[in-house]
Amino acid sequence: MKVSLRVNGKKRKLKVPPMKRLLDTLREDLELTGTKEGCGEGECGACTVLIDGVPVNSCLVPTCQVDGCKVTTVEGLSRSKKLSRLQQAFLDHGAAQCGICTPGMVMAACALPKGASLEEIRQGLAGNLCRCTGYMKIYDAVGAFLGSKTEPVRGAKGGTTVPVRSAKGGAKGGSQ
Repeated sequence: MKVSLRVNGKKRKLKVPPMKRLLDTLREDLELTGTKEGCGEGECGACTVLIDGVPVNSCLVPTCQVDGCKVTTVEGLSRSKKLSRLQQAFLDHGAAQCGICTPGMVMAACALPKGASLEEIRQGLAGNLCRCTGYMKIYDAVGAFLGSKTEPVRGAKGGTTVPVRSAKGGAKGGSQ
């Protein structure tokens, strides 16, 4: 089956089997290996990409369904071999450890609104599993990137902070 799509800003025309997963097309045919396969069943979010700006598990999408769509992978965020601000925030806040979940977390975070509250960040990343960081460093990185206000988490080691919405923008207090 012939498909035409825009991947990371470049027009791509491919011939793929009808039910070939987008994940496999990205990794095998387009050599975009930043998108990871965790579970292969849509449970972990490691393979998250943006399809027309919406976070989607690429292991669940046949490539033929993205014909005519705009697909963005983690490689598409950086410019001139320099990390994007969001990718850099993950490094700066120690939010990347083994690296399996990181691309999916980063891509899911791309769809969050500026100044998102902790609850909005949690909801936005809910379909992405991490087995290393314990999430707080990820929330810190995403909150810093989004320009969320932060306050210390009670009982957190090392002065960890979490984003909270200001009183002007909604609930204040960052209930855990």
